[in-house]
Amino acid sequence: MKPALSVIKIGGNVIENKGELTRFLRLFHKVEGPKILVHGGGKEATRLGERLGIRTTMVNGRRITDKGSLEVAIMVYAGLINKSIVSELQAMECNAIGLSGADAGIIRAVKRPVVPIDFGFVGDIVSIHTDALRTFLEIGLVPVFCALSCDKGGQMLNTNADTIASELAIALSRDYRTTLYYCFEKAGVLSDIGNDLSVIPHINKQSYYSLIREKTIGEGMLPKLENCFHALDHSVHKVCVGNIGMLRPNPSAYTTLTL
Repeated sequence: MKPALSVIKIGGNVIENKGELTRFLRLFHKVEGPKILVHGGGKEATRLGERLGIRTTMVNGRRITDKGSLEVAIMVYAGLINKSIVSELQAMECNAIGLSGADAGIIRAVKRPVVPIDFGFVGDIVSIHTDALRTFLEIGLVPVFCALSCDKGGQMLNTNADTIASELAIALSRDYRTTLYYCFEKAGVLSDIGNDLSVIPHINKQSYYSLIREKTIGEGMLPKLENCFHALDHSVHKVCVGNIGMLRPNPSAYTTLTL
């Protein structure tokens, strides 16, 4: 049997709250076996951009990454947030290594086409090179990826962290029995966005399409669920969505997705 691997993406308000992030990292440290952490940090990038006079532009809820915004993203994602997380994990004796997609050429992307919307320096992933990543895991290192990739010409690109987590889990499923976790401030996928107790415990592909037709799931959750089922369709064993409680030994309510 393949060894188990956990790929855990942290985002939402958890990463913005120092105390909540520390609580998450303590639970992450206790997750047994090889594991990978992926993080975003868009709100922090927005705050730094405002301080530097760089305005954030959004279209359909997605960030436009011009040259100035990309420089801010690199500073915040690969610098401030990534190294803060790595240093805190090291203090917990978790041997983490901070990475972007450019490091060891692990995540190769292409700049998103400018039609119908020019999102600027935003990357769409085309390949994951797992050789170096497997080596890191085999020697006991814990990779911590920020939301940046790189094209073949060396251009850094802002890249969706949910997608990075999904593609890493897919690529490593050839060698590992991968479970993908999307961890944020909500307890799971909710049937009522205004009620945090309305967690849907299990969603398969059939019930997913029913929930979409019935407009039960909030629109903001749909892109995350698309990543979930994309991963399941490409040999990822299981996907879980919820708050940091799902990483506890006796987890609280969360949503499990399967085919």
